[in-house]
Amino acid sequence: MDWTAQRRWCDVKEDELLTPVVFPLTVYRLVMAAGANRDFNAIHHNTEHARSTGAPEMFANVMLLQGMWERAVREFIGTGGTLHAIRGFRMKAFNTAGMTVTVRGKVERKWIDPHAAEGQRHRLDLRVWSTTGDGISVGPGVVVASLPE
Repeated sequence: MDWTAQRRWCDVKEDELLTPVVFPLTVYRLVMAAGANRDFNAIHHNTEHARSTGAPEMFANVMLLQGMWERAVREFIGTGGTLHAIRGFRMKAFNTAGMTVTVRGKVERKWIDPHAAEGQRHRLDLRVWSTTGDGISVGPGVVVASLPE
């Protein structure tokens, strides 16, 4: 990823695909995420405990999964873009240790918000979802972002 490149609103087309971003869910990643966001519920870092609650394995928490969406969107909008909202973020299946989660998306709508602050009027609605080998595990939802003109 070239973080020095900046996408502009005029360069984006509706139905344009975001580059998929792949996240292997290792035990290490789940433990580090639980520590980083202080979600110490054992279902996120202890297989035995997770299974005792009916889960198949320790699994990713909401903050990690939302962070994956943000990373995929950020790669598309660049560091000069702004994220405004995440809507429709719903976990449909466990994202467990040993799985690989791929975040995908596309530009659903390009629009101008006349009520937004200067520099944040040029908006995108990005349809985003996460997949595993078992299909869609999170979403689909919409991330609202703005880009520089």
